[in-house]
Amino acid sequence: MTQQGVRWTAEQVLALAPDAASRKAGSKLGAAGPWSEAGCSDEGTVWGLCKGSGSKPYQTVVDIADAAGPAYKCSCPSRKFPCKHALGLLLLWAADAAAVPPGQAPEWAGQWTAGRRRRTQEKKAGDGSGAPPGPADPEAARRRAERRAERVTAGAVELEQRLADLLRGGLAAAEQSGYGLWEETAARMVDAQAQGLAGRVRELGAIPSTGPGWPVRLLEECALLHLLGQGWLRRERLPDGLAATVRSRMGLPASADGPPLRDRWLVLAQYDTTDPRLTTRRIWLHGAASHRTVLLLSYGAAGRAPEPALPVGLSLEAEVSAYPGAGQPRVALGEQFAPPAPTAIRPPGTTTMRAAARYGDALRDDPWLESVPVTLDRVVPSPDGDSWQLADADEDGALPLTPAARSRPGLWRLVALSGGAPVKVFGECGHQGFTPLTAWPEGPGDAVALC
Repeated sequence: MTQQGVRWTAEQVLALAPDAASRKAGSKLGAAGPWSEAGCSDEGTVWGLCKGSGSKPYQTVVDIADAAGPAYKCSCPSRKFPCKHALGLLLLWAADAAAVPPGQAPEWAGQWTAGRRRRTQEKKAGDGSGAPPGPADPEAARRRAERRAERVTAGAVELEQRLADLLRGGLAAAEQSGYGLWEETAARMVDAQAQGLAGRVRELGAIPSTGPGWPVRLLEECALLHLLGQGWLRRERLPDGLAATVRSRMGLPASADGPPLRDRWLVLAQYDTTDPRLTTRRIWLHGAASHRTVLLLSYGAAGRAPEPALPVGLSLEAEVSAYPGAGQPRVALGEQFAPPAPTAIRPPGTTTMRAAARYGDALRDDPWLESVPVTLDRVVPSPDGDSWQLADADEDGALPLTPAARSRPGLWRLVALSGGAPVKVFGECGHQGFTPLTAWPEGPGDAVALC
């Protein structure tokens, strides 16, 4: 059992899966058949031996008491975290108390858990408050920042010229020149250390020839890119909050400098996005006392899952500190006072009309904002021609689902959960519509991850 004496649900376990294949493979191992000598401790350790293709079973152990999310160890060769054996063990633990009874951890599991917790304590003791160390030479750090700002400025000036050339020649030229032009421009922005500009340029390259209206979409995105470049070139004239937002959008690093906020944080959603170089993990949290919705961002090299991993529907008592920027929801996770645990907390909801208005208000602080976190109360998923929407059950209003949401299996989980009745849905509301990430039934019931 966990320290709180409550086991997780299968949905909370599967929310930890690094991809759909792991989710499917882990589900197949969530039965007692392949497992032996499985058990759990009151300290938050779950262990077991899983029969594989070799002569020796795989030794699998999970530390679910870690305040930053569960940690895993398995003797299998998989590079995924958690692997399918860890997922299967947690599914078995969640569903069948008799198959994973309380007991004394075997030596191999106990040694790993004790060593890991000892290293965690040593790390905390070594860095005092847990804050990252400051630069060894502040003056050298200042000079490096100035040199990078100069390179970014040169990149912004060059990009302005390229945008002017594009508009002078007409948008049709973008379709004829193909993606290579954009990739070459993005590479120039990388050389200028303006990663934010490089990412937005690559997105421009994917717009031409993508269906009716693509020139309008391209012009809109060019205008936003021009606005960002001009914001950087005139950053000294901007209000502090907006200037910080521009620096963040340009891709310049920043440290969380807001005062620590302690709360019991409900894990609203967790999902990963990947490209050939990087995996980005987004975790949305809602404070039970502060009523703030905040975002944890973490990164992992290609092929490696970022940390932490926090199952949807659990809560943790912790401190967070905000990053600079007007309306910036991103925070850094600070000291955690208890491991994630089941909770009955649900976020308060709003209507679809107010959700759209909230996004419009947020654009004043950050014109490049793609979406805002919103919880919709009492909405019903319903078809809308060839698309889908979330319609208010008590008002005449609705939000269309984004194209990405319509192609995910989570849509059908949402439809099945609703069954035509109102549900509470958390997700991201932006200019393309609403992307549902988590849902709760109208009555008692656990959170259902949709991503």
